[in-house]
Amino acid sequence: MVKVSKQKVWFITGSQHLYGEECLRHVAEDAKYIVDTFNQSSYISLDIVWKPTVKTPEEVHTLCMEASRDEDCIGVITWMHTFSPSKMWINGLKILTKPVLHLHTQRNREIPWDTIDMDFMNLNQSAHGDREHGFIYTRMGINRKVVVGYFEDEKVQKRIGKWARVALAASMGHTLKVARFGENMREVAVTEGDKVEAQVKFRWSINGYGVGDLVEEMQKVTEKEIDELMGIYEEHYDFAPDCIAGEKFYESVREQAKMEIALERFLEARGCSAFTNTFEDLHGMKQLPGLATQRLMEKGYGYGGEGDWKVAALTRVMKIIADNRGTSFMEDYTYNMAPEYECVLGAHMLEVCPTIASNKPRIEVHPLSIGDKEDPARLVFNGGEGEAVCASLIDMGGRFRLVIAQVEGIELEKDMPNLPVARTLWKLKPSMEIGATAWILAGGAHHTVFSYEVTCEDLVDWAEMMDIEYVVINEKTDILELKQMLRTNEFIWKFR
Repeated sequence: MVKVSKQKVWFITGSQHLYGEECLRHVAEDAKYIVDTFNQSSYISLDIVWKPTVKTPEEVHTLCMEASRDEDCIGVITWMHTFSPSKMWINGLKILTKPVLHLHTQRNREIPWDTIDMDFMNLNQSAHGDREHGFIYTRMGINRKVVVGYFEDEKVQKRIGKWARVALAASMGHTLKVARFGENMREVAVTEGDKVEAQVKFRWSINGYGVGDLVEEMQKVTEKEIDELMGIYEEHYDFAPDCIAGEKFYESVREQAKMEIALERFLEARGCSAFTNTFEDLHGMKQLPGLATQRLMEKGYGYGGEGDWKVAALTRVMKIIADNRGTSFMEDYTYNMAPEYECVLGAHMLEVCPTIASNKPRIEVHPLSIGDKEDPARLVFNGGEGEAVCASLIDMGGRFRLVIAQVEGIELEKDMPNLPVARTLWKLKPSMEIGATAWILAGGAHHTVFSYEVTCEDLVDWAEMMDIEYVVINEKTDILELKQMLRTNEFIWKFR
């Protein structure tokens, strides 16, 4: 199973010596209280670490240098309890390499109308202290997240918690390795891309391996190991009648279990947390990995079909952000264009992650019309309802673009008994016509990552941390405005 280290976010409070030691003592106490509140929140899954108040340029520089060097620090939260002159932050921010969240809050929720005096005013100055602090980020052109609101509010804690997960995903770029079994699907354009530039920009390592190496690993799997994994399958999934022990397709399911064991061993041995394959390169294998791939995604691995390493890596990134909930490799397959029920049917040949399932998945075996191999086992289920995103990372030649569509997952009203794959439905925003037009104009791929857990805000945060272009398609999208934005982006990003 892919494991995520429990890394930390530093909480840095700004002030200055002007206010005296008593005021600074209150500043430290209030900052500790806010940090304790965050660490007790169910919405924030990473530890927030309180750091001593910075009051001088030297202290800011030292702390920023320490944060940049600390591998366990994946980001910093800054808060100006009092007025902290922003010139003293310049040298520190110039060397800070970690993502920043600028928290605009205060210790007191309400003004103490009957007792407020100048001592209170001098202590509680974030209303203008954070404006001074915000200016220097803007002046220096530094990307940062700004969260405004009372620190005990659920909305604020949720936004901080999601930002921390995004920062974690960004920080793990240097450990993200994608194993490519075989090449990209022949003659397909959008699955191609500059792997060197991806390592420069995202720190991802993308390397190819022979399918024969995987077949060799499969030959080492024992019958006892397969038996144990089949027991897990029986605990977690339903079986089609012809897939149970003694029936026609039982051995086909066991073959997928063998693939899962071998694939995971192969990936673990090489430190890979994402992988691709293609039905055009299965030499030595009996089936295209279907159930095996779904199971690995369920454990947190990223995946991309037909050699699409960009979507494999993005799947892994989004699974980190989502804490592996409700997120899957996906493909826009076909449309329902009835005016009263316009929607997209998302699926793939086999490989959709069961973390998006709304019902208990069932193991079935059916023919696969491409690949010229045995009928592969797969999990069949329906996706759920709710707000979701579809995201596509594309190589524009010289830069990457992240296309983000906000969509609405909807209930499948029809049974589709003859469609033997995992599937889900969603509505495009603001409409089928505008949503699909915008996606095509932006160059969005047919392979995406679909998630009920990751939000548009999360993906924008990640794109800004990675310093890449992003395009958002939502209920406010206007085609003429989108065309103009794409033209403007072409000019802006060409000279960055």
